[in-house]
Amino acid sequence: MSAYESLAAAYDGLTWDVDYEAVLAYLQRLLALGGAAPKSVLDLACGTGSLSVLLAEAGYRVLACDASEDMLALAYDKAQGLAHAPFFICQRMEQLTLPEPVDWVVCCLDSLNYLTDPADARAALARVYENLTPGGVLIFDINTPEKLRGLDGQIFLDENDESYCVWRAEFDETENICYYGLDLFQRAGKLWRRSFEEHQEYAYTVEQLRRFLAAAGFRDVACYGDRVLEPPRPGEQRVYFYAVK
Repeated sequence: MSAYESLAAAYDGLTWDVDYEAVLAYLQRLLALGGAAPKSVLDLACGTGSLSVLLAEAGYRVLACDASEDMLALAYDKAQGLAHAPFFICQRMEQLTLPEPVDWVVCCLDSLNYLTDPADARAALARVYENLTPGGVLIFDINTPEKLRGLDGQIFLDENDESYCVWRAEFDETENICYYGLDLFQRAGKLWRRSFEEHQEYAYTVEQLRRFLAAAGFRDVACYGDRVLEPPRPGEQRVYFYAVK
């Protein structure tokens, strides 16, 4: 089963601890640090649209893109009632084509790691560059190789009243990919429906992504530790990138 086909309906309940408001506040701190004041933004790999909705409520003109129709359907429902709802698009990152360029592209929650072929990551960053206005900003984060390797052999449980998820991680050193096997149990009346998905994340290094960004044409590339304004420290689990067209 493809990633997020079954998980989509349970995603928000199982990721209740993601503080999207704090994420947005940090992204805006990075924009202020770089002197950027975008009017339009693309939420790339937007998932169920939690950040997209906050961006719209903050006054940005929002486009939101994801490769999963199931996730986008939930995002669309979540945005109903907004005065200026996001415009949702179903596309893969490496094939990104917007109706008009945007001033800012944000790609959060290690979405770029899901491109397990480095050629696709290079293509995605090149497509982002082409769909930014001159001087536009790209901000994204990744799970670091240190984090992904550290997950090898780990088993995690997530649960709420409607869902129970068991996921097992295995890191393949030859492929440089972390595999997540997710057994998901979702309540269906008095019964529980079981499904399985496999997710994969490629362990990109900071240096590798710097090269990809430079090849795409980006300048003023900066890297930060997890929601701080300092460079990543040794062993950092998540790194944010800031780049300008």
